[in-house]
Amino acid sequence: MSSVPDSLAATKPAATDGRITRGRTTRDRILVAARSHFGTQGYEATPIGAILETAGVARGALYHHFSSKDALFAAVLDQVLAELAASVRRSARAGADPAENLKIGARTWLQLALDPAVQRIVLRDAPAVVGWTRWRTLDDAHTLGATKAALRQLAKAGRLPAEATDTLAHLVLAAVGETALLIARADDPAAALPAGQVALEILLDRLLGP
Repeated sequence: MSSVPDSLAATKPAATDGRITRGRTTRDRILVAARSHFGTQGYEATPIGAILETAGVARGALYHHFSSKDALFAAVLDQVLAELAASVRRSARAGADPAENLKIGARTWLQLALDPAVQRIVLRDAPAVVGWTRWRTLDDAHTLGATKAALRQLAKAGRLPAEATDTLAHLVLAAVGETALLIARADDPAAALPAGQVALEILLDRLLGP
């Protein structure tokens, strides 16, 4: 019975690892290029050719990793949402209790929404490109769990009805998202931020207590 020489067998894992690494590197380059174009020009105004040129890859390489321009945008959107959620979680640790953490997180998200790239990718193009349901699903994947956890802590402390926490988590995120949309669509988003923060703070104070 024939067997593979030891020297040849030893190269197989290394060769496989090398292909995986190159594939990840190529995918990352495509994402970086796409994010730059989508963030500055928007989805509709960004041709695939521009992304290929910026990333320095062939068309086949792009479609090896992403089945379509829509799929590429969804991957960029997911990446941006993950980064935003991480920033919100870091800032929210400064609060004295879960209620304050939620308020700090909401304020942080509204501030991040001033970034033109975030506005264009997350708040303007996402609903049209991936659809409202998919957009909300991606957003919830990064934010809903932490929001539910905070509200459940408040319920345990007797500050909220336990049976309402999961529904309230959706309502809180909807309020934050709608406020961010209003700010992003304002003629002067920076000028609209303070009013948006005050309104959201009033809403959360009514729900969670001052």
